[in-house]
Amino acid sequence: MGFLTKSSQQAPPPTATDFVLDDKVSPQPDLEKKGEEVESATQPHNRNVVPDIEKRVIRKMDLRIVPLVSALYVLAFLDRSNIGNARIAGMTKDLGLHGNRYQWLLTIFYITYIIFEFQTLMWKIIPPHMWLAFTVFGWGLIATAQAGTHNWSGMMACRFFLGISESGFGPGIPYLLSFFYLRHEVGVRIAVFLSAAPLATTFSGALAYGITSGHSHLANWRLLFLVEGLPTICMVPVAYFFLPDTPDQARFLNEEEKLVAKARGVRQVGGIERVGGIAWNEVGAALLDAKCWFTAFMYFSCNVGFSSLPVFLPTILNDMGFEAIDAQGLTAPPFFVSFLITIFSTWIADKTQQRGYTIMFLTTVGGIGYILLAAVESVGVRYFGTFLAASGIFPSIANILPWVTNNQGSDTRRGTGIMLLNLIGQCGPLLGTNVFPPNERPRYVKGMAISAAFTFFTGVLAFGLRSLLVWENSKLDKKYGSNEDRVVNQPGAQGMESEVGEENYGPTFRYIL
Repeated sequence: MGFLTKSSQQAPPPTATDFVLDDKVSPQPDLEKKGEEVESATQPHNRNVVPDIEKRVIRKMDLRIVPLVSALYVLAFLDRSNIGNARIAGMTKDLGLHGNRYQWLLTIFYITYIIFEFQTLMWKIIPPHMWLAFTVFGWGLIATAQAGTHNWSGMMACRFFLGISESGFGPGIPYLLSFFYLRHEVGVRIAVFLSAAPLATTFSGALAYGITSGHSHLANWRLLFLVEGLPTICMVPVAYFFLPDTPDQARFLNEEEKLVAKARGVRQVGGIERVGGIAWNEVGAALLDAKCWFTAFMYFSCNVGFSSLPVFLPTILNDMGFEAIDAQGLTAPPFFVSFLITIFSTWIADKTQQRGYTIMFLTTVGGIGYILLAAVESVGVRYFGTFLAASGIFPSIANILPWVTNNQGSDTRRGTGIMLLNLIGQCGPLLGTNVFPPNERPRYVKGMAISAAFTFFTGVLAFGLRSLLVWENSKLDKKYGSNEDRVVNQPGAQGMESEVGEENYGPTFRYIL
């Protein structure tokens, strides 16, 4: 096989990172797929694969896995946030949304979204392609059913179940991607996935503009839910048949590439079995880790603005003096700029391995945007503020999520960290969606000020977490020796051989700052 390095000299005793194809070493025959045995399952593999083949494996995953989950997230975000567009397209009058009834439609979604965050770990327990198809069908059906509601109670029921079904999808995708990519690769892939949120909001404004500007026999807001809900149901078979459960099971890889994918898994975590059970002791360890709590409260703070901006921006622009139809279209540019910055900022953070500084800069930009929206009366300046707010909030979220998977040293701990992140972080929308009461139109000063404060607080927490990680890395340097002269965990890096994968607290493991 061309991708293996060969030597005429006698090979040293194999470890979990050595890949042997001849009969001198045989794989362990029966790997248990439950609990700790899944977490520690190993099989001899070689980390010294030919870089060109490894690049080909990554490229194929980039062209198939990331676009699939990103496209589904576009649909999920449309189905979640298009209620903001429906509100100004006639839904308020038809459903009698007086008082705080609209706020409750937003709040009930996040209540169930939070309660059912434990579904994040289902990606490790159930084959991912089956779980993905199940969740996509669930939210697609409910999102479409919103078009048939005739009162506030019916819409409340739809939003209740929409929160349950969507909580099984979006929060777990960064965790799923960590099964396919190494820690210095995963950040930008998570960003591409998450950038679907501002991209979806861009299309949401443009699509809502096209739908609600017509004159159909069906109410425009009902047509909006149908047009944006039915495509999700059509994606169910695509999700089932095209998502591989693990890299080495991907049908788009040839046999040589599958062996390289297995070798990457061993280099990453010390084994190849990733799905089938969780280690409960690792769940407890993650819950006691301060780093998980830092990122969880960062996510909470960021979500105050992240959740409210898409659903209230059409109304905010409408209250600035723009016609309802024009307000729909004007939501697109700020979120498209945010989409571009999301990709660029996570790419920079991956290259420099400096997520803390990146988040501090982005939250400063976002906070300034909210201050402009709160303090300035000029329509032009306030519209510019929406660009700054969107360009700070969305990219910050995209950098917080990979920071969780970067700095937890086992699959179960990474999954638990993501679960805790969402359990606490998704409480942010409960606040964010309730600080824009109608009686504070048109400037919503209180809501903007609260969003600005929490955005700046996210930057403060990022500084605190980075300081903690610097201290913990110094302790690891004293124990294992400094990694100062080489890039940690890059392919081909020379380090100490260990039965523990590089990303599972092996000797070369260092926290990403």
